[in-house]
Order: sequence, then C-alpha cells, then structure tokens
Amino acid sequence: MHVNRETVIEDLVERFPDAVTFLMEKGIRCLRCGEPIWGTLGSAMDEKDFPIARQMEIVKELRTYLADHATT
Repeated sequence: MHVNRETVIEDLVERFPDAVTFLMEKGIRCLRCGEPIWGTLGSAMDEKDFPIARQMEIVKELRTYLADHATT
C-alpha cells in the first residue's frame, strides 16, 4: 500500500494497526468507538486545518513510521 493523502483511513488502519498511534500523536483522530473513521488522510487533515505543506510532511513521516514500526 502506498500511503498518501488519498489513502482511506479504514484501509490504512486495517492493514497497519500501528498507524493509529502515529495519527493520534499528530492530532488526527482515526478511531471512534474502536472503529476506523471513514474518509481519507487528506480529509482528516483538512478538518484540522493543517496546511498542505504540513500534510505532506505528515504523510512522509507516516511512511517512515510504518516502515520502522508496522507489524503487518
């Protein structure tokens, strides 16, 4: 899976459960009542009013995090 702004959060969390920790640390809510929130990473970051440059940094950081920590 290539992670980018268009990545669906549910798909990301299903494939890479460790992504939840990373996203929470960045202030991106990705779970509600134990279920993934629908939508894309980009839409979740837009809701937080993250500038596009910051969004791209977060995506890059997430890719690195998953490469280092993902269990699946």
